[in-house]
Amino acid sequence: MKNRNLSPENPRQSHRIPELDIIDLEQESGSPAPPDTESDPEDKPKKRGFFSRINIHLVLLAVVLLFVAGIIYKIMNFGVRVDLDEIFADGPGEYNDSYDMILPLLDDSHNPIYKDFSQGSKILAFGNAPFADDRGSEDSLISLMQKKTGATIYNCSVSGSYLATDWQERDLEDAPQDLFNAYWLCNIAVGNQEVRDDYLRALEILGDRAPGEAREVYDILTTVDLAEIDAIVVMYDGSDYLAGRDMYDPNNPTNISTFAGNTEAIIEYMNYHAPHVRIIVMSPPYAFGVDDNGEYVSSDIKRYGKQDALSVYVVLQYASCVARSTTFVDNLYTTFNEDTAKKYLTDNVHLNQKGRERVAERFAYALNYYSQPRNTDTPAD
Repeated sequence: MKNRNLSPENPRQSHRIPELDIIDLEQESGSPAPPDTESDPEDKPKKRGFFSRINIHLVLLAVVLLFVAGIIYKIMNFGVRVDLDEIFADGPGEYNDSYDMILPLLDDSHNPIYKDFSQGSKILAFGNAPFADDRGSEDSLISLMQKKTGATIYNCSVSGSYLATDWQERDLEDAPQDLFNAYWLCNIAVGNQEVRDDYLRALEILGDRAPGEAREVYDILTTVDLAEIDAIVVMYDGSDYLAGRDMYDPNNPTNISTFAGNTEAIIEYMNYHAPHVRIIVMSPPYAFGVDDNGEYVSSDIKRYGKQDALSVYVVLQYASCVARSTTFVDNLYTTFNEDTAKKYLTDNVHLNQKGRERVAERFAYALNYYSQPRNTDTPAD
């Protein structure tokens, strides 16, 4: 149909869009009118969440306070002593490791020699306090060892002596007390005249300062017939550890001025001069360290001088015995241990009567382990 509103006189009219009326269906139906579409939605306030109300400074402050509180807690609980009574409420712990190494004496063909030491055997005992305390008493450790073995034991221990000497060579001017060491005593037993003479001179130099039993020990060693000796036992307590004496010399395994080196030197010397003698080395019994307040503490945490814990001394002594295939009796973990030591010590280092009895039992066990052929010739577990 022809549009009558268009005039041929105005050509633009042919391109003009006719006006249209927009019908609002929602208004006509009674629905509420929509919001004004002409306003910018971004200009309207948005609903703010919970976290938008938290000031960032308050958050940082809370973090800092928590961090400081954690540090204070750590400081307040650092170094708190452990309640051992609570830990050992069900009894002491168990030490499954043992450094016991019980070996027989071997003949020239390297076969075990089985011997009943209760039949008139003779034994030399070298050491310090464990053997020297209550010398001659029926309650002494040597007396108990004789009763349990039936052997005759010559007590050659010297009170106050150490296993590690002050010097590697004899020095009567600076260290006359070194002559009371087990290594030089073995020299006297073998018949080394130079050492015998130096020993007597050391007694003269020390005078009243010499150990009371020093002359008695000399007389025993110069009169006993080494050919009749069946065994030697060496036992020193924790005095070397408490004095901070050197443990070992990595460049010289038989350095007698070290604890382990002296042990190995004794074994080497006696194996050469008296190969028929069985040697038994007994480790120091457990000993406590002493802190700056005079309190007894574990010898695994207390060190003296530049040395290490008592357990390191014992392990190194054990290693010397292994190197020389010599019997070693572990008194640190097997005869005693840190949990039971107080029952067997009078102080932090000396044995009480129960302690002596326990050591005597262990010595008899080691001495008689090869009194007769066994099912196996390997050391006991």
